[in-house]
Amino acid sequence: MEKRILGIDPGLATLGFGAICCQAEVSQAAAKPIDFGVIRTPAHTEIGDRLCIIYDDLHCLLEHVQPDLVAIEKLFFYRMGNTIAVAQARGVVMLVLAQHRVPLVEFTPAQVKQALTGYGNAEKYEVQQAVARELQLSAIPKPDDCADALALALAAWFQR
Repeated sequence: MEKRILGIDPGLATLGFGAICCQAEVSQAAAKPIDFGVIRTPAHTEIGDRLCIIYDDLHCLLEHVQPDLVAIEKLFFYRMGNTIAVAQARGVVMLVLAQHRVPLVEFTPAQVKQALTGYGNAEKYEVQQAVARELQLSAIPKPDDCADALALALAAWFQR
């Protein structure tokens, strides 16, 4: 049985997404990328307009990917200088997911690192390498927000 998992790395300026298709049994080649990229909002634009862009683009993305599950990063106040803006974008993500009735799971960065590398304090590059390896990609997805979103999706798959 096939399962589609969408990972979302929330942000106001750049929101990363990564969708994977997984087979029921966990094996080396059982997860394949469907799509990954970013939703960008223009700087120097009213925050309400930026949130509307995220809202509209996420609706389109969910219709395109049709995920069975969404994995999203938990918000950590101590590591983000723009916490309020990220929290507002994350709220829009949560709203859109609720409107589409898509179940979601949340992970801390340490949980994602643990799931992909076996070490909760792994370096970002180690996680990116694990993403490329697990999805049999020839290169690490760019920008970093894409790799982070794919890592979230893989963590959700591994957790099941």
